[in-house]
Amino acid sequence: MGSWFDTIGTWLFKYSPRAFARGEFVTAPVVPATLLVGAAIVLVLLIVASHVRLRSLPWRDRLLLAALRTAAVLLVLACLFRPGLVIAAAVPQRNVLAVVFDDSRSMRITDVGASMARGDSATTAAASRLAVLQRAFNDSTALMRALGGRFAIRRFRFSAGATPVRAADEVRAAGTRSDLAQTLDDVRQDLDGMPLAGVVLVTDGADNGRSSLDDALLGLRARRVPVYTVGVGTERFTRDVAVERVQAPQRLLAGAAGVVEADIRMRGLDERGVSVTLEADGRVVATETVPRPAKGDLGTLRMRIPPLPPGVHRLAVRARPLANEVVTQNNEWQTSLEVRSGPERVLYVEGEPRPEFAFLRRAVAEDSAMQVVGLMRSAERKFLRLGVRDSLDLLNGFPTTREELFGYRAIILGSVEAAFFSGEQLRMLADFVSVRGGGLLVLGGRASLSEGGFAGTPLADVLPLTLTRGEINVDGPATSVQVRPTRAGDVHPALQLRETLAASRQRWDSLPPLTLVNRVGALRAGATLLLAGRTEDGRSDVPVLAWQRYGRGMSAVFTAQDSWLWRMDASIAVEDRSHQTFWRQMTRWLVDGAPSPFEVTTTPARVAPGETVVLRAQVATPQFEDINDAEVTATVTGPTGGSETLALEWSLRDDGSYAARFTPRDTGRYIVDAVAVTGRDSVQAVTTTVLVDERGADVAQAELRAPLLRRIADETGGRYYPIAEAGALADDAVYTNAGVTVREAKDLWDMPAVFLLLAFVLGAEWSYRRWRGLA
Repeated sequence: MGSWFDTIGTWLFKYSPRAFARGEFVTAPVVPATLLVGAAIVLVLLIVASHVRLRSLPWRDRLLLAALRTAAVLLVLACLFRPGLVIAAAVPQRNVLAVVFDDSRSMRITDVGASMARGDSATTAAASRLAVLQRAFNDSTALMRALGGRFAIRRFRFSAGATPVRAADEVRAAGTRSDLAQTLDDVRQDLDGMPLAGVVLVTDGADNGRSSLDDALLGLRARRVPVYTVGVGTERFTRDVAVERVQAPQRLLAGAAGVVEADIRMRGLDERGVSVTLEADGRVVATETVPRPAKGDLGTLRMRIPPLPPGVHRLAVRARPLANEVVTQNNEWQTSLEVRSGPERVLYVEGEPRPEFAFLRRAVAEDSAMQVVGLMRSAERKFLRLGVRDSLDLLNGFPTTREELFGYRAIILGSVEAAFFSGEQLRMLADFVSVRGGGLLVLGGRASLSEGGFAGTPLADVLPLTLTRGEINVDGPATSVQVRPTRAGDVHPALQLRETLAASRQRWDSLPPLTLVNRVGALRAGATLLLAGRTEDGRSDVPVLAWQRYGRGMSAVFTAQDSWLWRMDASIAVEDRSHQTFWRQMTRWLVDGAPSPFEVTTTPARVAPGETVVLRAQVATPQFEDINDAEVTATVTGPTGGSETLALEWSLRDDGSYAARFTPRDTGRYIVDAVAVTGRDSVQAVTTTVLVDERGADVAQAELRAPLLRRIADETGGRYYPIAEAGALADDAVYTNAGVTVREAKDLWDMPAVFLLLAFVLGAEWSYRRWRGLA
């Protein structure tokens, strides 16, 4: 059908329809354009005026005849503009065309009809995407022969990056991820300096790389290089279960529980739901059933990670496959979870003796991974110090140096006024969050928040709730509120009071009310409300617990002044541990994301054998000032016991950042032991891991992502083709503005279509007059 359309279109318009899509329209009027426009206006007005005066004819006849004659006149005048088409075409055998094949594991999926791959309508068996790709782009096919006759072909395969190959048969579909942005950058840089006429990208559209696709497309647009995308696969599976999105913690403290949240896509279900399991090191630790969604395809579940021993653990979320499911590779998701032993130090500053200080410290005292250092003002310039390392620790009260303050992972401020701190200490507290990356929690109280005079201080901008200098409640009554988690707080790990989410919700509903004495403003943009209070008069949006990211760290406000009631209220059983669980998890949450002066990360954290891993280290002083002259080395030990030592080079782009690359060859867990040496005596060490396995990350996006491929083509001036229509590539790729091209101007005013249209308009006008007896 396409060839017949092209043939007829070429005959009517003198040139191929594809030439019109790629060409630039120009005009060369026989007389000045203003004269032609003026003549057109005059002629149209004369035609209208002459037909208005023919009152002997019905208005429908006058209208139709005037329209036909106007069309004929305008068509003739349009020809006098002498329209033309300027076409830029690639000079044969003077340009390079890059053909890039998807080499990721998702190309092994068998979901393409063999009739599409072979051109045999009698065959109904399905073929793998890889087989379809190789058949369509084999060197012996008509498409590749046509492209080879016009371009110098350069072939690549890609997963995490692009690698040159000699033929499509070398594609093995072994990569575990697809990075389209990095691939396009690699191809552009590899062919830099060559006359690159275009890029043909043959893929299923899976993209889980970390590079910016917008930046990659910008680089191609700057060179005016079009990308022709060819989609392989099925856009929508009729029967499929897939683990679409998973949110899981990367680090936990020993003894802490976590929460995994997953979106499960379900299509074609006969059952009521899908069973999903959470595994830790191959052992099932949680099982949930996701009910079939009432609307749409996505269902969401949350599963609890039980406390795990210190070390690195392998987490897996698995959905039970359906009978006759086309693709099962997307039913699983895996990652690594690091559990560290601690203890992590938290500084709790209280301005007056009150029960909250004693009960909070007592709640966390049993947690071996946490150490709450207490500093309570007992009198003017006198302090009660609890949990200090030695007799000199906090001897003069709150830390006066950044090194001392930044040694803590989190800070809790109780009912202590802003005047307790100096201006420099308030700035240090703000930097503790933004620069050091620590956690800050401010508790409610008579001398806290706005009532404590913190409005307008450097600390006010750090908090997730706005403070005011106007309406404050220094001596007013307390407000009783029934505390309930919001939708965000319902699934937050720090607020899980029981082993299951349902049991945790039930416990929150039965806790006694607390009281508030502080008046706070609205949530800041980007802040999240986790706990809200319902007052006795029915108001249900009173902020109790809110938090936000600020710089490298986070800040939170807990406005209640007496959470100890959850331990001592008459309705609380002696054996109930809701209060202890709440504060243990809150303090763990505060320190969870706080970095150390020396941090090492791996990108990605999970790869396949043969894929490159980037080691990145961030080195700073105890005051968290970046260090650019450190000696950073890393020893990588593989699962078989072999090791190699890498020297990390300083990045010129980011202060304190160092990087190196290594390529794992075996499956299993790789251990990275990194050491940073600064000067003669300062040595820091850290350990991390890399998970290497054969399962691909890109199979989570198993369906053909045609919208993404269309976007890539549209933004670069290319075109998208389903694999069955890839044969049109040979003709389209010729029309390009990149590489070595020749521009040719072609007249359009003498096209057969123009003559036929003019004959049709005049014939229609004459025929209508004859039919109406007016000729």
